[in-house]
Amino acid sequence: MLLHIIARGKIARSPEAELVARYEKRLTWPLKLTELPETGGRIPEPQAPFKTVLLDERGKDLSSEDFAAILGRWRDDGMRECRFVLGAADGHSEEERREADLLLAFGSATWPHLLARAMLAEQLYRATTILAGHPYHRSG
Repeated sequence: MLLHIIARGKIARSPEAELVARYEKRLTWPLKLTELPETGGRIPEPQAPFKTVLLDERGKDLSSEDFAAILGRWRDDGMRECRFVLGAADGHSEEERREADLLLAFGSATWPHLLARAMLAEQLYRATTILAGHPYHRSG
């Protein structure tokens, strides 16, 4: 299953970009990164069937194991793509929230956009290692 991170804004050369690249290299699942301008821009058409996850402060605060279980279930159900959408500074619209398959939060704190992207990349890597039975999860 393709893991597709869709984010507003450019990460450019930064410590956060280095973290994203580190986890991107380690992932054994295919990963695609799409950066959009702060407003506008076109999200590429998904590979169907697909699921959409919005990173949203009002979302569920899942444990890494629960997040991995959801990804594993979607993979096993034949999803071809799972999209992870990080919105602009003012977040997602109500319509986007309603249409999403999952609203995901990294706790109740507000995180800088670039750091949230790095945290998502790490959680995707961690989830895939949990599903593979790899020891990374227990060492982190």
